[in-house]
Amino acid sequence: MSRRDRIREKIMARIVVDPATGCWLWSGPTSGNTGRGAGYPRMSLGGQTVAVHIAMWTNEHGYIPGKKELDHVCRNRLCVRPDPEHLELVTRKRNILRQWEARKALLCEEA
Repeated sequence: MSRRDRIREKIMARIVVDPATGCWLWSGPTSGNTGRGAGYPRMSLGGQTVAVHIAMWTNEHGYIPGKKELDHVCRNRLCVRPDPEHLELVTRKRNILRQWEARKALLCEEA
């Protein structure tokens, strides 16, 4: 079994598929409830703690180019599905704009 297969197997062992959204939801540990990275899935890989969505993306698609980051298009931080409907490589600026758009839409729904 290749390293990529072992990583995929380790991640998939803790995935619960949401039938309504198609999200692959991480059921393992997260980064906690406070701070900048709060709520993101975490796991140990090669003796280091890593973000699961990033590990899954790089395992399936390769390294993330400089000046790019992953955006949860589905707006669910626990989703680790490496498909364009769920995770997308974007610039920091695009990620922030999408974040603000999502917050604004949420505020409009609550009003």
